[in-house]
Amino acid sequence: MKNLAIARRYAKALLLIGKEDGQTDQYRQELQGVAKLMVDQKILADTIANPLYNSEDRKKVFQSIIEKLSMSKVMSSFLMLLFEKGRVSFLVSINDFFQALADELKGVAKASLVSANKLSAETIEKIRAALSAKTGKEIVLEVKEDPGLIGGIVTRIGDLVLDGSIKTQLLNMRESLKRGESA
Repeated sequence: MKNLAIARRYAKALLLIGKEDGQTDQYRQELQGVAKLMVDQKILADTIANPLYNSEDRKKVFQSIIEKLSMSKVMSSFLMLLFEKGRVSFLVSINDFFQALADELKGVAKASLVSANKLSAETIEKIRAALSAKTGKEIVLEVKEDPGLIGGIVTRIGDLVLDGSIKTQLLNMRESLKRGESA
């Protein structure tokens, strides 16, 4: 839990800098790129974060990576600060928090839509527009299929779950019958 608090703190600090200099989108892309590299190149990430290796050698490797990625001055400084404070291992978590905070700043919310059958592009757009109108935010919708739902859809926006699936309705009906309630 402490690690998440640390990651959130660094993400908020970077977001504040981005708000001040108007470069939030650039920092978002750069941080996303470095985080993706660390996920894809797990051995490299572990080596850079491992205190058993010589600190100066790890620093040189990390600096050369930053140079090759052509990072902005602010992002280069931010990444080197993470290295110097021993927080490079939190980079992926920092990125996750930063992406969420940047979305919130832009008025964007991510949502997932799970349906029993493949939905048409028109239906998906109608659902996205309705969610957008309901939340007052631009909705980025991730669509999946799950035949186990039998029918209907389940939508998640953050902690809010809108479950209109037949499977859930049948489960609720079964529970009502168990309790002896009439439908």
